[in-house]
Amino acid sequence: MQELAQFLFEVGYLKKVSRSGWWLLGNKNPESVAEHSFRCAIIGYLLAKSENVDAFRVVMMCLFHDLHEARTNDLHKIAQKYINLEEAEAKVSREQFESLRGSVGEEIEDTLSELTNQESKESIVARDADILECAMQAREYQVQGYEDAVDWVERAKDKLRSESARKLLSIIEHSDPNEWWKKLKD
Repeated sequence: MQELAQFLFEVGYLKKVSRSGWWLLGNKNPESVAEHSFRCAIIGYLLAKSENVDAFRVVMMCLFHDLHEARTNDLHKIAQKYINLEEAEAKVSREQFESLRGSVGEEIEDTLSELTNQESKESIVARDADILECAMQAREYQVQGYEDAVDWVERAKDKLRSESARKLLSIIEHSDPNEWWKKLKD
């Protein structure tokens, strides 16, 4: 149980790791990796239901996909050009899940391997959830005045593979992220 407690403290560290790509916009206080992973998991669940794939596997992929960033930090695309991120992620994951001896650690490792390989429908939906969450955050930042965030939304269009994610992005890119609460004031 000691190893489990330490693993959970490490997971909690993701609340302190900022998503660094948003610094390129001049955003000094961007979302954390934990915040991104939370909404990614919810998007993943809803996309899985829409695409009729195993929602549990998709949510697992979404929840654990950035866990390595507790040790590597979040590296934006420019930094990733200079580092073998796939190798680093694999090394970190092996070490992180080593403490979760037995089938639990293996299940998480297998899930992340499936996500990396992008061969199952679930892995495609999980990747789409990750991309779509980033596009949603970009749209929110765009409305807050970070106009260059539109680049993240535009790039998402070419990366999404599931029909549900593409349809949702077409709505998101023209939506007011604040509309949900403005309606509640009436």
